Amino acid sequence: MLLSLYRLAWKLGSPLVDIYMWNRRRKGREDMLRFDERLGVPSLPRPNSKLVWIHAASVGESVSVLPLIEELLNGNAWIHVLVTTGTVTSAQLMADRLPRRALHQYVPIDKKQYVDEFIEYWQPDLAIWVESEFWPNLLISTRESGCPIILLNGRVSDESFEKWGKYKNFARKIINCFDLVLPQSREDEKKLRALGARNIKFIGNIKYGANPLPFDQTRMAELQKMVGNRMVWLAASTHPGEEEKILEAHMRIKEKNYAVLTIIVPRAPWRGQQIRTLLGNNVNVALRSNSEPILEDTDIYVADTMGELGIFYRIAPIVFIGGSLIERGGHNPIEPAHLDAAIICGNNMQNFAEIVEEFEKAGAIQMVEDENELAFRVFELWQNPQKRTAMARLASKLVRSRQEILHNIIDEIEKFI
Repeated sequence: MLLSLYRLAWKLGSPLVDIYMWNRRRKGREDMLRFDERLGVPSLPRPNSKLVWIHAASVGESVSVLPLIEELLNGNAWIHVLVTTGTVTSAQLMADRLPRRALHQYVPIDKKQYVDEFIEYWQPDLAIWVESEFWPNLLISTRESGCPIILLNGRVSDESFEKWGKYKNFARKIINCFDLVLPQSREDEKKLRALGARNIKFIGNIKYGANPLPFDQTRMAELQKMVGNRMVWLAASTHPGEEEKILEAHMRIKEKNYAVLTIIVPRAPWRGQQIRTLLGNNVNVALRSNSEPILEDTDIYVADTMGELGIFYRIAPIVFIGGSLIERGGHNPIEPAHLDAAIICGNNMQNFAEIVEEFEKAGAIQMVEDENELAFRVFELWQNPQKRTAMARLASKLVRSRQEILHNIIDEIEKFI
């Protein structure tokens, strides 16, 4: 009943959807050259081999499965991998980092007509859903095609769990599309069981299997020369409403150390100019997208480019995890842990709760309440290099101890290939 209503809503609401998607294209949120892919129209030929389809919503999910893709392709020469995502930034990232025999398409909008055309053309032999983007038409049409589906690193937020709980039969129909459910945490395992998941196995969070982020040696050397011996720290993957707090922390540190340089890498690179305007005229801001240099009087360097976070994690010995001083749920602390960084986060890390708990127990992360405590912790770690180094080593050790998770997940996936 609810599925029929959902499909009817899509049919009746098509004009509104068209307006919404047009507005996204106008703002650069959609790929103008490849927009037909969002309508189920392919832009690449289907490989003449077995095809494993991996759907990852955006940047974080797609990056987390890159090591998995490499291992699957290395161990199974007769397969290709199709990766679908829904954002322009993730598509750009995949274009740079997908290995040979892996290709990318935009995921179709969840209208049944578009979804059916997508499934009919690509005819995947195995589908792998990453984390939590449960599009009903896409999942059910894939299931009805006879393709087995795995939920990888399954996650259900408290808000989503509450919403799904109001429609238990519909939720069960969606969750039962999965032949195997691999939750990312014990808490997610409980939620997925409550929603009706079958054949559920907890192995661990696949993000522990990530490789260190890549970097360009020449660009890094250029930046390191500009930074020199200044005190430098990084606020990674920040969101609207958070940069003002980073500025306040910067100003408090600057009172103690005039030479401090704060690097901000926004989660959405297109926000660079917006952030500059937001920070105002009281600080000197340089934008990387404009090729503006870091000068002696530069206060804040906004790294509003794609695919360079690996450089900034290596340059900055102290890293703050964005999305955690506001109600966003935080981002992945494993990435900087690979790269000898002392890690700080706010107390809104719900998306990585169990990982942060493990980091805290290991002494590998510091949590702060607000921008004032953030400034205090950053300056304290800069003044105490021994403590900073110890934190970084503990984080790196913890991540290395979880490397087997990736191989155990691959063992489960290969049973379906």
